[in-house]
Amino acid sequence: MKDVVVIGAGHNGLVCAAYLAAAGLDVHIVERRSVLGGAAVTEEFHPGFRNSVASYAVGLLNPTVIDDLDLARHGLEIRFRPQSNFFPLSDRDSLSFFNDARETQHEIARFSKHDADIYPEYDARLTAVGDLVQPLMGQTPPNLGGGLASIINVLTAGRLAHRAGGRVQHDAIALFTLSAAEYLSRFFENDHVKAAFAFDAVVGSLVSPFTPGTAYVLLHHVVGSTNGVRGAWGHAVGGMGSITQAMAKACLERGVSIDRNAAVTAVDVDQSRAKCVRLADGSSIEARAIVANVEPKRLLHGLVGADQLDDDVNAQVRHHKTASGTLRMNVALAELPRFTCRPVPGPHHGSGIVIGPTLDYLDQAYRDVRVFGYSKQPIIEMLIPSTIDDSLAPAGRHVASLFCQHFARQGSLDSTEAIDWDVERDRAADAVFATIDAYAPNFSSSVIARDVLTPLDLERRFGLTDGDIFHGRLSLDQLWTNRPFPGSADYRMPIKGLYLCGSGAHPGGGVTGLPGRNAAREITKDFRRRSV
Repeated sequence: MKDVVVIGAGHNGLVCAAYLAAAGLDVHIVERRSVLGGAAVTEEFHPGFRNSVASYAVGLLNPTVIDDLDLARHGLEIRFRPQSNFFPLSDRDSLSFFNDARETQHEIARFSKHDADIYPEYDARLTAVGDLVQPLMGQTPPNLGGGLASIINVLTAGRLAHRAGGRVQHDAIALFTLSAAEYLSRFFENDHVKAAFAFDAVVGSLVSPFTPGTAYVLLHHVVGSTNGVRGAWGHAVGGMGSITQAMAKACLERGVSIDRNAAVTAVDVDQSRAKCVRLADGSSIEARAIVANVEPKRLLHGLVGADQLDDDVNAQVRHHKTASGTLRMNVALAELPRFTCRPVPGPHHGSGIVIGPTLDYLDQAYRDVRVFGYSKQPIIEMLIPSTIDDSLAPAGRHVASLFCQHFARQGSLDSTEAIDWDVERDRAADAVFATIDAYAPNFSSSVIARDVLTPLDLERRFGLTDGDIFHGRLSLDQLWTNRPFPGSADYRMPIKGLYLCGSGAHPGGGVTGLPGRNAAREITKDFRRRSV
């Protein structure tokens, strides 16, 4: 019998396993696919062309996790983008965000002197809320009915809020409750500037920038750092798979054993306790603790079974919201896209290239998905990592990552008519290409190959229920003490000996490693108390 079996070798599963092994536990990972890394993987999608096929950018990976697992020694190298973001607006104009705040402020002044003047205040106030939230991301949330430990966690959060001061508290409440559009309008007047910031608020969320609560997602994307620089985003050399390969090396060095092609079909429960994992080949592995890097609904209703849960828990699982509206594409290119507003190759090609010029454009993408099941003019972020990392494509060629919204797994939000993504896949991809061509006319003609991942494909390949990249919506009812649902916020699931370490747990999605690290801390406590 193992001490711990971890289901899923995604980044949080690997992080959790590494910490547990460092605590002296006998840890075994079972991974459904032949490649380790979950959604943070690098794969060849066309001969000679490799890319981060799902997760595609580094900016939230926790520095403590990097240091504790010694990821740099295990091969991780992260390079900065030469420019932060590039927003093509029309045939003649664009908006750029730079790595230097003063340069960004100067660029914003082209659109609004008022917005340029207030930008430092906006950045400082958002950073102050980030300073409040960031420590909480690394702590276990208070758990409803959790006793003394949860009371202590509440008091800790209260002390942090008290030290931050009233203004930061007010800003935090606004970010958690207001729409991104409303919050941004408190600072900025220019629609292009507001849309540039609002893009972060709708990334990975099937919402409009006018939806209450979306301001928090804006915050969620700026609390990270890259190479010690707050709010910076970068590229992992070799793609996102280099992160998880480094994590896997850390696991193996600490004695973790890993089985690939080992799909878990069930978690067996005996007398209200998780007993073993059952594999597709008919074998089973017993363990004192079972840790799941799996979306909560898939874990509790798919692997454990509703018959093992009480009515209240079953209701919570059914009501857990999963939908990020994401379509991912990996594209092999013969040449760089030539944007009509900036046709000459430059640092903007190594930035996050975002098509979403106005708040109304972002909102219309959401309105489309309500009627048609996907946007006719999608919101698109394009990264061309081969401009930073020449190991990904043949000489003179490039790879592009396209992160596109909104595309609903089930189809139209306003009807019960389902969408057949196996039929609609190419039509949806063509809508993406047509949208890019409107800003870079050579794009479609330069495409050598494309790998299209609809929400259904993300579910099939990576186990992301409804294609949800965050394992559950980042809304106030599914955050902190409510994540994944009340009563299970401390990584302990309603079945004794069963734990959650994935993005469905606090603090949520993104390649942070924090759910895995936090879960390992709680599991280690239980082993020391002999309560496992």
